[in-house]
Amino acid sequence: MRITAAFLISILFFTSSVCLLAQGKTEVEIRVEQFFINGKPTYEGRTWKENRIEGLLMNSRMVQGIFDDLNPETVFNWEYPDTKTWDADRNTHEFVAHMEEWNSYGMLSFTINLQGGSPFGYSQNQPWINSAFDKKGKIRKAYLARLELILDEADRLGMVPILGLFYFGQDENLEDETAVIRAVTGIRDWLLKKDYRNILIEINNECNIRYDHAILQPERVHELIELMKIPTKSGRRLLVSTSYGGGAIPLENVVRASDYILLHGNGVKGPNRIKAMVEETRTVTGFTPKPIVFNEDDHFNFDQDLNNFSAAISAYASWGYFDYRMKEEGFAEGYQSVPVDWGINSERKRGFFRLMKEITGY
Repeated sequence: MRITAAFLISILFFTSSVCLLAQGKTEVEIRVEQFFINGKPTYEGRTWKENRIEGLLMNSRMVQGIFDDLNPETVFNWEYPDTKTWDADRNTHEFVAHMEEWNSYGMLSFTINLQGGSPFGYSQNQPWINSAFDKKGKIRKAYLARLELILDEADRLGMVPILGLFYFGQDENLEDETAVIRAVTGIRDWLLKKDYRNILIEINNECNIRYDHAILQPERVHELIELMKIPTKSGRRLLVSTSYGGGAIPLENVVRASDYILLHGNGVKGPNRIKAMVEETRTVTGFTPKPIVFNEDDHFNFDQDLNNFSAAISAYASWGYFDYRMKEEGFAEGYQSVPVDWGINSERKRGFFRLMKEITGY
């Protein structure tokens, strides 16, 4: 057999492709209003009830995947019913164990936060300490180790996590603006060094709600968006946005700076308002066509023809499920309340996953 140069090149190309797949490198791109994963639009060719699904990113709020409580006075709140103790590593391992199941229903994304979210759903006071950053903004290694387990599994599965950095009520654990900036650059550099290509960034959850540091508030948060977008020497950079409280429309500075737009449906009255929010966002000064994603909405009614999920899709916006149902005894039913049962273990969860599977065709 005569070995030609073309044959050798084809073998090398095939080998390198197999190696890339073996490493599980998933890459997300944004092309105008659509998300692409590994060069193809999400849900390629899919429509549902005459609505275009291709290019959207169905998701769920799973912010407690690396949760811990460093306050010995409050950690008892999160005890597992079977062991009567809290275990942060167990929480993350159980999260990872369910990711493939979520993905099988067409869920391509989830929001996870380095400062979590309120385990009570909504709360004024947050005496617990749940932060991947110390007061100087340095990253705590234990949090980073748990995060890496989740990001690696997402990479393997072809999923695109939305990684949030800050949460109101926990940002005050950073001592000053310098610490906030150090936290942003630290996690940015780590993600780029690890060569994660499947990550979307949310600077902070609901920038217009009770943040202590001015740079995390609406008037200046775009500074952190731009800081997070600084590329490596190779030119690769992260895709970045931030979110506002339920029902709020992003301001011009965030719309201009963001690669994609995050909206929240909490407190919104009626699915028609969800559609109106998308339409209003597209009219904000400085808006150019880019994906719009709801990554938090505590409205359900999944058995009805018109609900917030279907309304968002009809406006060509992605939608994300937010469930904070707390525990009475044992595990919490919601994905934000701790200790979390990460399975699809309630009628509310089953309703969401059933509808998502129908919509996405998975």
